[in-house]
Parts: sequence; structure tokens; C-alpha cells
Amino acid sequence: MTEIEVKKTQESLQDRLAQVIDLLQRQRVVEDLTHRQDGQHQERVDNLVHRQNLVELQRKLDDLHSADVAYILEALPVEDRLTVWQLVKAERDGDILLEVSDSVRETLIADMDDHELLAAAKEMDADELADLAPELPRDVVHELMEALDSQQRERVRSALSYDEDQVGALMDFEMVTIREDVSLEVVLRYLRRLKELPGHTDKLFVVDHDGVLKGVLPIKRLLVNDPDKQVSEVMANDPVSFHPDGDAYEAAQAFERYDLISSPVVDKNGKLIGRLTIDEMVDLIREESETEVLNMAGLREEEDIFASVWRSLRNRWSWLAVNLITAFIASRVIGLFEGSIEKLVALAALMPIVAGIGGNSGNQTITMIVRAMALDQVSTGNTSRLMRKELGVALVNGLIWGGVIGVVAYMLYHSWSLGVVMTAAMTLNLLLAAFMGVLIPMTLARLGRDPAMGSSVMITAMTDSGGFFIFLGLATLFLL
Repeated sequence: MTEIEVKKTQESLQDRLAQVIDLLQRQRVVEDLTHRQDGQHQERVDNLVHRQNLVELQRKLDDLHSADVAYILEALPVEDRLTVWQLVKAERDGDILLEVSDSVRETLIADMDDHELLAAAKEMDADELADLAPELPRDVVHELMEALDSQQRERVRSALSYDEDQVGALMDFEMVTIREDVSLEVVLRYLRRLKELPGHTDKLFVVDHDGVLKGVLPIKRLLVNDPDKQVSEVMANDPVSFHPDGDAYEAAQAFERYDLISSPVVDKNGKLIGRLTIDEMVDLIREESETEVLNMAGLREEEDIFASVWRSLRNRWSWLAVNLITAFIASRVIGLFEGSIEKLVALAALMPIVAGIGGNSGNQTITMIVRAMALDQVSTGNTSRLMRKELGVALVNGLIWGGVIGVVAYMLYHSWSLGVVMTAAMTLNLLLAAFMGVLIPMTLARLGRDPAMGSSVMITAMTDSGGFFIFLGLATLFLL
């Protein structure tokens, strides 16, 4: 899809959202009029208009892809969201539940009764059921498992046995397997007998009689080779494969590195048990990216933008409390130098510059380090070199931009000594920011925590307190 086509699609989706909001507003107006007006005739007219709005709204929803409906649901306040959700056709409930974010899915599930949940879940594959099962009521999950055939039940249990960050939790069980001792013509006839191929099928999996993976047959090789050739002659013998207990994010990186669309999942004996597909990997990368951004800001979980005040408060309060403590510490640092500030008022005007530039530089460093750690580019062998490099960058930036602000300070206050102190404080605070920008995420990782968790809050606290102390301390020593 070209950039222009993507833009048109996005604009169309925005237009649909605007149309849905407009219909919902009209509906509210009709409801208000119905409550205010008296008379049976007026009520009939209002009910007719009300039904027309709902019919038009439902027609617009029916024309949208499930992912687009999910987007609209996430963009609506809870009351409007539930109104739209009630208009979605029951057979689409499962697809949409899988598309919406976790926080929004919770509100939708809470609005559904057990019968609706069971009907939606029965349309899903085993891997999709495993994704949704932890959020369903226990009695619904039990009834659903009882309704599955033995193979599906075993697949769901298998997927649920793995942690959400393991390959086994994301693998798909729908795949096409063939033998290596048959001709390509036989394979083609076999495929033509199938109703349809599983999604994202770019290769067929070659297994022996025990289900052990022997290789893969890319569809493109199947189509361009002589139909009389054996599968063993044209198949790839060394496919990229994964183990179910492997790290899912590492698998996603491999998909990106090798441009994979699908890949086999094998157990410790080499037996084929499932496959990974590109759609799951893209979703995982997006979720990891969003989680990293949230963690750096100190948010504990993804938040529905229309969530209740209390729920949002619970998600945000902890790191705000930490921030309050660090801000108090910074204020106490300033309090230590009240006498110096009283004697030289210029210090009060200049010290926020030192702290602000240090915080920005520290956030740049910490973002680079967290990204490198996510890509496994940081190891014990290159940590010291990485630290020297970041300190070198900070030193050069400090001398250049510290010199610039030093000249500005001299021009404003006609004091060359104040300019020198400003340059020195800026350089030292940038060095502190670089050092802590490397140390904070690495320390969190050593403690088994997410390196991005609250890192932005912590680096800002360090550069604020450190910047104030360095600048005011140097000013006290050399200017007063």
C-alpha cells in the first residue's frame, strides 16, 4: 500500500469516526426531546427517528473492518462505546474483542452476558481463545472448554501453559503439513482439495511420520518448479524455527531481521507443534513499544483514555509520589544555598537552565540505552566502552552549549566569572546525566526490572537535584 493510499484510508476512517459521533449526538438529542415532549404522536415520531439513527449507525459499522470498529470503540467515551458495541453483529464480537486494547476489552466484556461471551468465543481459533481466556469469567471459560473437541481443548491448554512473553503463548495451530517423499503435483492436488489455506501461509511444513520437522516448502518454490520433482528436492532444509519456551520478543526481532511471514515452532525433540505468523509479531512489537513509552513515563499499565478518574488515579499515583519526593529533595538542595541566591539574584534565573538541559540530555541517553538493551546490543563486554562514549558526547556538548550560555550570562550580567561558572556547571551536569542515563537502566535490568520503568522520572530527578547542587555550589565557591 502506497503512502497516498494509507493516508486516504486513515482519512476515511477519521470520517467514519466523525459520522458515528454525529449519529450518536443526534440520538441523544432525540432521547432528550422524547423525555421533554408529551403526547403519543410525538413519542412515535421520536421513536421512528431514533430507530433510523440506529439503523444508519449499524449500517456504517457493518461496512467497516473489525480493526476499524475497534479503533472507533477506543475513541468513544464509555457510554457511547457500549451503545455502538450493542449494534455490532454477534458474529463479529470475537474478532473485535481481539483487536481492541486490553483496557477497552475489559469494558466490553463487562457489558456482555455469559451467553454472548460463549457465542463470541466459539468462533475463535485455539490461539485466539488462549489470548482471551484470562479475561473471561471463570465459569464461562469452564463451559467453553467443555464445548471444545479434545484437540482444540488440548491446544488451548497448551497455549495457556506458557507465559505471555513466551513463543508458545503466541503460536498458531492452523498450518499445512506435507511429506518429503511425494511429488509437487501431489502437493498441489492436496492443496486444491482444501477449502482455504490458513492466513499468512507462505510456506508448507515438511514433517516425517512422527511429526518431526524436516524442512519447509515455500509456496513460490512449489509454483515455479517442475510438478514431477519430489518435495525433498526443492524444500529448504534449514528453516528459522523457534521453541515454545523461547522469548517472544526475540522471535519478533528474528521475524524483522529475516523478513519472515511465518515460521515453525518445534519442541525439544524437533516435533512440529505450531507456527508463528507475522501478524502476531507485528502486534507484539507494537505492544512492546507502547509499554516502553508508558514505563518511561511511570505508568504501570495501558490506560483507557476514557477510564474513570479512580482507575486512572490508581495507574498514575505511584510514580507521581516518587516524583514529589524527588522534587522535595531538589527544593531542599536549593534551600541549602538560600544565602547565595539572596546575594546574587542572577543565580535564581540561571539555575533552571542547567537543570533543564541536563534532564533533556539524560533522557536522550536513557532512550538510546533502553533501545539498545531491547535489541540485545548491550552486553558486559561493551558496557564500559558505551559509558566512555556517552561521557565523551556529554563533555563535548557541555563545553559547546555551556560556552554559549556562559557568553549569554556574561552579556546579561556583565560578569565573566558567572559565565565561567555557568559553563562549568552545564558541563558537569551533562556528564552526570550521561552517567546516570547509562547506570539507571542497567541497574534496573540487573534487578530483574524493566529498564524503562520510571527511567524518565529518575533521570529528571537526578539532573534537577544534581544540576542545582553543582551550579549553586560552584557559584558559592567562586562568586561569593
